[in-house]
Amino acid sequence: MNLLKKINYKWINKFSYPFIIAGPCSAENESQIMNTIKYINKDYVEVFRAGIWKPRTKPGMFEGVGEIGLKWLLKAKKKYNILISTEIANKEQAEIALKYDIDILWIGARSTCNPFTIEEIANSLSNTKKIVLIKNPLSLDINLWLGGVERLVNKNIFNIGIIHRGFTIYPSKTYRNIPCWLEVVNIKNKYPNIPIICDPSHITGNRKLIYEISKKAINFGYDGLMIETHIDPDNALSDANQQITPKNLTNILNKIFINKKKNKLNKLDLYRTNILEIDKNIIYLLKNRLNTSKDIGKIKKKNNIEIIQKEKMLDLKKYYKKICNLLDIDDNYIQNLFDIIHKKSIEIQLK
Repeated sequence: MNLLKKINYKWINKFSYPFIIAGPCSAENESQIMNTIKYINKDYVEVFRAGIWKPRTKPGMFEGVGEIGLKWLLKAKKKYNILISTEIANKEQAEIALKYDIDILWIGARSTCNPFTIEEIANSLSNTKKIVLIKNPLSLDINLWLGGVERLVNKNIFNIGIIHRGFTIYPSKTYRNIPCWLEVVNIKNKYPNIPIICDPSHITGNRKLIYEISKKAINFGYDGLMIETHIDPDNALSDANQQITPKNLTNILNKIFINKKKNKLNKLDLYRTNILEIDKNIIYLLKNRLNTSKDIGKIKKKNNIEIIQKEKMLDLKKYYKKICNLLDIDDNYIQNLFDIIHKKSIEIQLK
């Protein structure tokens, strides 16, 4: 039997739709935790989240308060009667989180990238009835993501969900991480028993876009949202730009909850969105190509090399035709496209 078919969808049915997890990127101090949860609308938010250990790109950045933060979460849970959640990045953190009886654990994108790490975490959580969520890896590698899920199932962990936080494909001025909606919705279509939660905070990296991405996720049939919420986001110690105040969170959720009924997936909108993302990728690559053409032009000028080299152009056309044959694409279409690209490249080099 396919391991992924064993995942228990029933756990998420115990929550409202859409299922909402919210709270600060990082637990910074007890006052910040208690004030944030105080103003979060508990009619919408059923799980309070906060990062205790923060895997950062560079050393010297704020890397979380550690175990003491779990005590703050437990205090918040007791006072406001709300479930609590935090990220675990390795087996030691998993064991500590279990010791503090944290309700929902999520595995971050960096950890998902490493099968050895996932295997160790799965061993630490073996047979747990806790809800375990796993974020997509940084790269667009769906098999790596689902492979991590399978490792959890292998250890008799069945209350599982996946978190879509976007992928690192190319630098984007619009999003921090590219959504790649079609790839994720295909998982939902193939495995409807796996709850999917969207993390608009990490997809956008920009609080102004949280509602837009949240709405898309719900329209595409996602089961819930994880949104970073801070009492004073501008002064947050991590990911300040993508966090919103509890008041703004309520405003966003008010709009989303106007229609609580699950929307039927609009495939046309999904494919249009996918085309738009691909087009953005093409434009970004063309920008890189134009910049490279400019650098080539400088080298040619410095070394007195002819801008137009017919033999090189013929070699390129043969190369493109070979690729087209491999991919079963009309080579005339591609040649016409590259004629336009080369014309612009020559124009830049001549300047």
